[in-house]
Amino acid sequence: MSNKNVAFRSNIRATTQEMNACQWLQLRLPSGKNGQTENNYMSKFIVADDHPLFRNAISQVLLCLGENSEVVEAQDMVSLQTKLSDHSDADLVLLDLHMPGAHGFSALAYLKGQAPNLPVLVVSANERPEIMLRAVEFGSMGFLPKSSGIDTIQSAIQSALKGEVWLPTQAGMRVPASADEQQLMAGIASLTPQQYLVLTMLAEGLLNKQIAYELDVTEATIKAHMTAIFRKLSVRSRTQAVLAISKLNLESPDLSP
Repeated sequence: MSNKNVAFRSNIRATTQEMNACQWLQLRLPSGKNGQTENNYMSKFIVADDHPLFRNAISQVLLCLGENSEVVEAQDMVSLQTKLSDHSDADLVLLDLHMPGAHGFSALAYLKGQAPNLPVLVVSANERPEIMLRAVEFGSMGFLPKSSGIDTIQSAIQSALKGEVWLPTQAGMRVPASADEQQLMAGIASLTPQQYLVLTMLAEGLLNKQIAYELDVTEATIKAHMTAIFRKLSVRSRTQAVLAISKLNLESPDLSP
């Protein structure tokens, strides 16, 4: 087991232990109209991450925010699409860029396209400063390292709920995204849910007939989606589409047992 994996699991255990003391933990929420803390503030959070231990730990943190808080969980992009549709009143999404179907920053682009007014806080074990900065430049309200303790998690969530960008101190100075990156993110943001699924399956090497089978549609429908995807991403072929989305991929953190 790698050192990074040991540290990740140790932090999850520590966070869970802290959450057992939730009854005495007083987490401050955004101030109300009269400057008073709203202990009964009703918030709905979507936690999108494929690690059950992390989802459980972060969900306990969120539930400590107030007795009226609600947490909805998703383990991949397909389930996240469903949760977004079923919970359009969500206040914040905590998004893991490495869960199945996410394909790095393309998941953030898609999410911002589907719900442009819904704040997103990226959570990841990939804690390179340049990744943190790109997350904000691509539209998130901040970057929360999975190694964070409860105080840091609290601070990040508070900031996101108040519409303020939150980044770890080690992130450094923000650098604007390039014009090409912005164009690619905008193209992915314009995709429909079905088109995004087709694109991710294409990136995974599936043929048209295989994608059609998985989505239970005809090959003609897939070809129509392909045409729309090529147009929106300003590409001319399957290969160019795969190369485009691969630019937003991230190196996966080593969290395997």
